[in-house]
Amino acid sequence: MVTDDRDIVLLVTHSGDFYTVDRVAEELVRRGARARRVDSDRFPASLSLTSAVGAGGSRRTLRDDRGVVDGDAVRSVWLRRIWSAALDDELDPLLRDGCLRESRAALLGFLEGLGDRRMINPLDAGERAENKLRQLRLARGLGLAVPRTIVTNDPAEVLAFHDALGGPMITKMLTPLTQSMGGASAFVRTSLVRPEDLGDLEGLRHSPMVFQERIPKAYELRVVVVAAPGGGRCFAGAIDATRSDAGQVDWRGASPAQVGWRPGALPDEVADKLLALARALDLVYGAADVIVAPDGRHVFLEINPAGEWGMLERDLGLPIAAALADALLT
Repeated sequence: MVTDDRDIVLLVTHSGDFYTVDRVAEELVRRGARARRVDSDRFPASLSLTSAVGAGGSRRTLRDDRGVVDGDAVRSVWLRRIWSAALDDELDPLLRDGCLRESRAALLGFLEGLGDRRMINPLDAGERAENKLRQLRLARGLGLAVPRTIVTNDPAEVLAFHDALGGPMITKMLTPLTQSMGGASAFVRTSLVRPEDLGDLEGLRHSPMVFQERIPKAYELRVVVVAAPGGGRCFAGAIDATRSDAGQVDWRGASPAQVGWRPGALPDEVADKLLALARALDLVYGAADVIVAPDGRHVFLEINPAGEWGMLERDLGLPIAAALADALLT
């Protein structure tokens, strides 16, 4: 329970985000904290942020239609989503890019000024942890199984890698293109590399891609990792999309009628390694994707510092919001 004057928890998200934010807010209130939603896309149009630095010290103030928040009363911050500013349609296009840059810089500066408070995830850590190659190197060093992987824009390297694998190969992007709870359509999903694709790799001159061995699937796990100080918990949901041709490669490609979440079991050894990985990345929270192969192997794919978990609480009743509230108030 919260017992001091610093009792406000900022929930930084965007104006179209509800379920997970509402659940965490409820858990915080239950523990005696004041949950304060901050819709980042409303800044600067209808959200005011002030950061002052000088001889008299520092001051941070937030103001919107819900009232004023003094930064000194903020106990912790959940950085759920940082969204681009929603600027007026009539704004001169020549000014738009500059206004977007200034708005983001001011927002990040405001949040950085709260860096001595509990933050999930720490501002810089979340950005650094997005490096998927770093994730795979750390995961492998911790003893997690990972797919053989290359990232390249060199067609010759792709062809040589395919020959070395001697089996199916998939391709995907290095950076996430969707963060939707419902698995909404993305520009590029994980895709199987077909023979005809190997004859047309010219597109790599525009952007490098990730190429990996295709791991056979019994099912997949979304594992929510909450690495709170003094302990940590993993919450696993399982999904089987093997009835769908598209879902066999990426479960998000299956129709809702073909897939569904069920409770997932995670060996203690794998859970401990995922918690160690989160800590190595300086993350308090992360959503990991893991393949369970037909032979029982657990193969780590990636961990998303802002990955979705609402479906696991909604469909499976996993107490993830409560774990996040506890971590925010630790």
